Amino acid sequence: MSDTQDTERVVARLRPHGRALFWPSVLLIAVAAVVGYFQGSFSESWQNIALLAGAALVVVLLWLLPLVAWLGKRYVITTRRIILRTGFFVRIRQELLHSRGYDVTVRQNGLQSLFRSGNVLINTGLDQPVVLRDVPGADLVQAALHDLMERSLNPIAARRQAEASRPAQPGQRPANRDETTAWGTR
Repeated sequence: MSDTQDTERVVARLRPHGRALFWPSVLLIAVAAVVGYFQGSFSESWQNIALLAGAALVVVLLWLLPLVAWLGKRYVITTRRIILRTGFFVRIRQELLHSRGYDVTVRQNGLQSLFRSGNVLINTGLDQPVVLRDVPGADLVQAALHDLMERSLNPIAARRQAEASRPAQPGQRPANRDETTAWGTR
């Protein structure tokens, strides 16, 4: 095998669909509008400070935390494996080798099919399938995973196939000759 076949290359880097940040972003805009409208309109200074503190709390809980959670999920598909990384403070990394073989299923609800995203379920034969949640282009991801798994499933068979397709040298038997023996004859 050559060095170009041995190197691992990144095929795709994915996150869950950005649609997950729609409602938190709408909330951020609404909070900014409310603060802009009401700031300075209260007679007591503590009420204005309470408005700012409440707005900051709402922004941190309902916009910043979903954003950090979304940024903390990453899926990397390489020519050899799938790497799932989750978490921000406590990180979890899970790897699946294409050569081990697996079953890939795409599950979409109505909203996901509208945006062409979906959950990619990778069944490795363990208790629970590994799920790439709400990835954009789920059908394309499924097709790519099938192709990558097919290529790396049996490298010995791929090498034999390459040797069989190579023309025979003079004085050498062809590699793809039928080697079966039935009842003592060829």
